[in-house]
Amino acid sequence: MLKIIETLFGPRGTKITAGELAEKFGLELRGDKNTTVSGVAPIADARPGQLAFYSTEQNSSAFKILPIDVLRNTRASIILIQPAQIDDAPRGATLLITDSPRGNIVKILGEIYREKPRFGVSADAIVERGVFFRSRKTNYVGQFATIERGAVIEPNVKIYPGAYIGRNVTLGAGTIVYSGAHIENATIGSDCVINANAVIGKNGFGYTRQNGHNVFIPHVGRVVLGDRVSVGANSCIDRGAMTDTIVGSGTKIDNLCQIAHGVVIGAECFLASGTGLAGGSVIGDRVLLGGHVGVSNGVHIGDDAEVGANSGVFKNIPAGTKAMGYPAGPGTEFFRHYAWVRKHAHTED
Repeated sequence: MLKIIETLFGPRGTKITAGELAEKFGLELRGDKNTTVSGVAPIADARPGQLAFYSTEQNSSAFKILPIDVLRNTRASIILIQPAQIDDAPRGATLLITDSPRGNIVKILGEIYREKPRFGVSADAIVERGVFFRSRKTNYVGQFATIERGAVIEPNVKIYPGAYIGRNVTLGAGTIVYSGAHIENATIGSDCVINANAVIGKNGFGYTRQNGHNVFIPHVGRVVLGDRVSVGANSCIDRGAMTDTIVGSGTKIDNLCQIAHGVVIGAECFLASGTGLAGGSVIGDRVLLGGHVGVSNGVHIGDDAEVGANSGVFKNIPAGTKAMGYPAGPGTEFFRHYAWVRKHAHTED
């Protein structure tokens, strides 16, 4: 029964041959160019009709190198592999050879599991007069999505059912907005992905205390996302109070993150789930923030810095350094403190 359910409702890939993959992605082919696959699987679990990869690349400590026997015993029809492991591949297997299987598997996944194109504006969508579609025939707007007047929709934008696009919002070419996302007071770059229920461009948490009362500070800034930015499900990016909230090109924001008003994030950063950036904080380029990192108001984190999970950042972190802890400090110092606590935790007085 489980196999029947998987067949009916599991992800379905497009059938493609080894020869087609080799030509499209510039890979060396060894074996039968007509070998066909319609799915991708981990190399230990792959079955005939599926593609798998084996790699000794270790781009970060998160990537584990599997035992070579996993490669030798795989049943995959096509194997994406490095030149050094060719002799360990099963005899008769069709091989796609590359120096970077990890890099190429991403492209192949996108090719095999490519979503069927969607075009057209649903009759159940609410599109106000004054919305500007630069190439309406290339756009998709799903049922019950709302687009208010003054919005600019560039070519190949997909807006899924139930999404909301406010007045004067710009969506760059190729951007995807998934169901339930809410965008206003924002300019979104090209090829961005706004996942379900993300909220972009609402007012920030800006108040001043006057005569014993909390008084809201009007927000007049916007949110500006560069190209290829991904915003995770249920994440929030607040509009700036007087200056814009900015996210640089290529930055990826996980689910359940909070970006406060006036924050500036550089290019090609990673923000893991639960990260919260307080107002006015500045994050450099290529910064990595682990899960549940909290950054205080106005703090600067330099280019290429890394902050470990569950850290609280209350002071500036220099470029290229690794920090963690609460409050966050040099990573080596944190581990020394941790080792001392472990050593003395059970020491009797």
